[in-house]
Amino acid sequence: MSARMLVAGLGALALLVTGCGGSAPMGAGGAAAGRDEGPVKIGALHPVSGSNAVDGLQMRRGAQLAVDAINAAGGIKSLGGRKVELLTGDTQGKADIGQSEAQRLISAGAVSLVGTYQSAVSTNVAVVAERNRVPFVMDVTASDAIFSHGYRYAFRVQPGSKAIATAAAQYLKAVSEQAGKPVRKVAFLHEQSDFGSGAADAFTAAAKQLGIGIGPNISYDATTVSDLTAQITQVKASGADVLAVAGYYRDSLLAAKAIASVKPDLSAVWGVSNGAYDQPKFVTDAAAVGNLYFSTNYHYDATNPETVALREKYQKQYGDPMRTGAVLSYDAVQVIAHGVEQAASTDPRKVRDAIAAAQVAPLTVGRGPIQFAPNGDNRNAFPVLMQVRDGRVQQVYPPEKAESRPDYRVAWRP
Repeated sequence: MSARMLVAGLGALALLVTGCGGSAPMGAGGAAAGRDEGPVKIGALHPVSGSNAVDGLQMRRGAQLAVDAINAAGGIKSLGGRKVELLTGDTQGKADIGQSEAQRLISAGAVSLVGTYQSAVSTNVAVVAERNRVPFVMDVTASDAIFSHGYRYAFRVQPGSKAIATAAAQYLKAVSEQAGKPVRKVAFLHEQSDFGSGAADAFTAAAKQLGIGIGPNISYDATTVSDLTAQITQVKASGADVLAVAGYYRDSLLAAKAIASVKPDLSAVWGVSNGAYDQPKFVTDAAAVGNLYFSTNYHYDATNPETVALREKYQKQYGDPMRTGAVLSYDAVQVIAHGVEQAASTDPRKVRDAIAAAQVAPLTVGRGPIQFAPNGDNRNAFPVLMQVRDGRVQQVYPPEKAESRPDYRVAWRP
């Protein structure tokens, strides 16, 4: 069953549930839901097993650090200092598991949900949240389709797929022209789910408006792919001077290894919502192979002292560099806690209204506070261009967020 069909089916179920006899929705607040006593519970849904477990575990830890910070600051003051507790669920990266785990956490008293890293999983969780009238604050979810259904309980901190892909095309045109090598034609390699396909479609639309040629458009199954050499060979034969890549961590690393092997005649490798090319782990795993890769994406704010301090704490506590996804999880939990504080209630419907009106300072890059539009998207989410330079990921464009100037070339050519 496709995700779209499942949404339709669950939506119909929601109508049946909420339309029978005027009974309260399953997510209603009050003593019956077990939310009026003890710690305020926030449900965290991430893939802590399966192919994306490294990212999922990072994000769960980011959410826990936010909970720890809230409790250290005195808990929820409007509720007499009640502490916050993180209820965790493992989606395994599977939409149906995410759906059942969301229901489990809501039944256990979660006042709100945070997650999930994968758009297909978030699609199902959003339906469960809507049916139960429990807010769902997405940390990492690229797909824009979720926000076209008129849901009232779905919110997103990161910039969406269209925003990132459009910025990626605009940044590519500007950076290539500044380097004296205006981009002519872009080949697009992407994983085949809503995430990768959505990024490719949005980038293509934006690039065409800018007069940039596109092709070929090559997709693959991120869950099964083990080698992308044939796809990169196709890119080499296409005559494209830039390769755009939208994928998750493991498959994007495979693409980098294939590029190093085939050595296509490119001026740049351009990540679009890419799950690897702005990650510290990619710098280590790819080593020289990934040098000079670009990536347009959401990012932790490297210029914010609070972000720097949080990442240092994470490194000290877990012995691993904190990724942007984990910082987004931290931001999302802060948004939920702010909502509970302002609502002075654990009724999810009241928390939802407070979240919808919230303004929370982010530790990720933004044009201002996290503040939601009527469709649930963060009005001030802001993509930036990054590049692997001198053994680390640096923000390079636009100039107001840049740590250094972009270096428009590839590492395997002089």
